[in-house]
Amino acid sequence: MRTPPPPDTGPTGPQARTYRLLLGHAMALVRRGRIPSVPELAVKARVSRATAYRYFPSRSKLVSAVVAESLAPVRRFEPTAADGLVRVRELFDKTFPLFKRFEPHMRAALQLSLEHESLERMGLLEEEPYRRGHRRYMLHRAAGPLAATLGSEAYERLLKALSLIYGIESYVVLRDIWGASYREVESVARFMLEALIESALRQAPHPALSPKGRGRNPSPSRSRR
Repeated sequence: MRTPPPPDTGPTGPQARTYRLLLGHAMALVRRGRIPSVPELAVKARVSRATAYRYFPSRSKLVSAVVAESLAPVRRFEPTAADGLVRVRELFDKTFPLFKRFEPHMRAALQLSLEHESLERMGLLEEEPYRRGHRRYMLHRAAGPLAATLGSEAYERLLKALSLIYGIESYVVLRDIWGASYREVESVARFMLEALIESALRQAPHPALSPKGRGRNPSPSRSRR
């Protein structure tokens, strides 16, 4: 499986000051539930439209920057264990609960992605399509050691399954439909994580690890209380 590239961190040097000014206003607007247009952001930051477009030529670039900034603590996280199971559990334990802090920004990314997908299908999209996918990088970086145990096909299937949990979608379904608390969201996500790992290892061609393999926390639900 090809390793996805790490996320872009934005400009450095003399351009960074204007970039940070625009990004700060964009994050504040998104936090209040709005995805601003680039001209609107220019007015808010009191810069010219040309300047704003130089840094953010589309809403796709703008929302990508907002998400990269808000999720920087998550993306900087590096699992420390060598064992693949421990690394995946460590990723979920240390970073998944942080998503509630960045929920508005992650929901904005989901909203723009759905909008662009619909417009693109109808041939009406007039800007660069917004593409998500950084969770692929995070999951692969954590789960990489499992590839040898599972085999390439099963490993990729596991990453795809985990990507359904490790993201804002879990929060949207459980909070919006079920009215779940953040604690419940984390508990259900961990339940699904363990079920997926158990299923993947049960079918592994190299049974070096059992479904009750190394690094399993005996009582993950109690450890959160």
